Amino acid sequence: MRGQLIKRYFITGLLIWVPLSITFWVLSLIVGTLDQSLHLLPESVHPQRLFGFAIPGAGAVLTLLMIFLTGLLAANFIGQKLVGWWEKLLARIPVVNSVYNSVKQVSDTIFSPNGNAFRKAVLVNYPHQESWTIAFLTGQPGGDVVNHLIGEHVSVYVPTTPNPTSGFFLMLPANKVIELDMTVDEALKYIISMGVVAPPPHTRVITNT
Repeated sequence: MRGQLIKRYFITGLLIWVPLSITFWVLSLIVGTLDQSLHLLPESVHPQRLFGFAIPGAGAVLTLLMIFLTGLLAANFIGQKLVGWWEKLLARIPVVNSVYNSVKQVSDTIFSPNGNAFRKAVLVNYPHQESWTIAFLTGQPGGDVVNHLIGEHVSVYVPTTPNPTSGFFLMLPANKVIELDMTVDEALKYIISMGVVAPPPHTRVITNT
């Protein structure tokens, strides 16, 4: 009896400390990575030089400030001209132009307020007909691919677990994709937790016509 009680207390402690430890580890990793941006500053204005000691998170603040100021500059007429000139310059550099244009198209689709990437969570058969997994609707096939597909198809992204930043791009028949009554955030939590954290059931509203 006492052994079971000790085991229960130990597991309860783990349930508290494990999420906290992983959260702090991830945050420290992000802050440490962003702190590398301090190397862009001149040595004379480096925080460690000014205050005599390192300031954790200073690089993260500097990175966020640089992103904000860049967006503020690019939002006006002069900034848009500078961005256009910069993109024309990159377009003249072999290899660089291909990489930059591809990355820019993806980022514009994902981060644009009007973009449709990852807006719907769907259920698909993967990796075979006897199993199901959660995917995200990303759009419709385009280019010459459309000429080789019979019927209506959709493009989906199938993330891996517990790291959803890697996955597989699939083009599936539209009638084989089931749209879920689940937000993208809920689906991501479900995937990252490997199915442990299930989203709450949504009540479907049935209206009489």
